Amino acid sequence: MSAHVACRLEELASGAARRFDFEGRSIAVVRIGDDVYAIGDTCSHADVSLSEGEVLADGKEIECWKHGSAFSLETGEPLTLPAIQPVPVYAASVVDGNIVISLDTTLNGSGS
Repeated sequence: MSAHVACRLEELASGAARRFDFEGRSIAVVRIGDDVYAIGDTCSHADVSLSEGEVLADGKEIECWKHGSAFSLETGEPLTLPAIQPVPVYAASVVDGNIVISLDTTLNGSGS
C-alpha cells in the first residue's frame, strides 16, 4: 500500500488547503472540520496549483485562483467552467492524529 503521512491534523486549519508532493504527484490536502480530502493539485484547465485557491467548505469544493473553476473535493469533477476535465481524488483519512493519503488508486478513475 502506498500511503503517506502528509502532516498532523492540527497542523492544517479547517477551511485550508496545502500542497504535498508524493511519488512525483502534487496533491492538495484540504481540511473541512474533522474531514480531510486529497485531490490532484493541478487544475485541469491550466497548470495552476489548486491548493493556492479558495476552499468552499459548504459545497466541499476548491476553487482555482486563476480562472475560477471549482472542483468537487469528493469526486474531482469540475463544477464550473472553464475546466471540463476532472482531477484525481485520493483516499484521505486521519490515523492517530496524522493525515494519511493513499496513492494506490484514484477514487474517480482520473489519471495518476
